[in-house]
Amino acid sequence: MNELELKKRTKQFALRVMKLVAALPQNAVGRPIGNQLIRCATSVGANYRAACRGRSKAEFVSKLSIVIEEADESCYWLELIIEGDLLPKEKVDDLLDEANQITAIMVASRKTAKSE
Repeated sequence: MNELELKKRTKQFALRVMKLVAALPQNAVGRPIGNQLIRCATSVGANYRAACRGRSKAEFVSKLSIVIEEADESCYWLELIIEGDLLPKEKVDDLLDEANQITAIMVASRKTAKSE
């Protein structure tokens, strides 16, 4: 997967999360979880783009670390939505899988960048 494809994939992830968050209950539980999920899911793509513009390998690796953190945090909030019965599991599973895949891709990319 190349840089352009990953930029598109991370943006699509954010857009899909935005739709999911819109479906959350607007109550004392749904709102704060939705807000947290929006923050970290949109940060994945934004920080990946910043990593691609990095001025050095060290900056690239540093930004990828942020992407990994935010993607993993997205997994956490998606898991809470499922386990807290805020939405049906089948509505969230694909996004959780995508968040896990993005995390794994970025971890592998960081390992490669560090070893070069």
